[in-house]
Amino acid sequence: MNIFVRPLGDAVKKTRSKLGLTQNQVAEATGTNSRTVMNIENYKGNPKMKILYPLIRFLKIDPREIFYPEMQRETPMFQQLQFLIEDSSEQEAATLIPVVKSVLSALRSETGRKVE
Repeated sequence: MNIFVRPLGDAVKKTRSKLGLTQNQVAEATGTNSRTVMNIENYKGNPKMKILYPLIRFLKIDPREIFYPEMQRETPMFQQLQFLIEDSSEQEAATLIPVVKSVLSALRSETGRKVE
């Protein structure tokens, strides 16, 4: 089984349910069939890009949820940090990057973790 099959299936099912959509509705909106959506949600699908792209876009799934599931953190502190970052302008974000790297570097110097 491909490593992305479970995160993809989980993300599609969770998001579809949260939006109150049926598999048929998702299939119609993305130009595929409900069997394909069902297979993806049951970890049996290995969709081609022509199916995956509209599916991810329609459901507005963050691709990191599929390709970097270990980065998904639902804790209040991470959500607050993410909100602050997403609410920043491009200039503010550019200013924050070296500051955050510096702070993380100082915090991690004790543990030996490297900041990239």
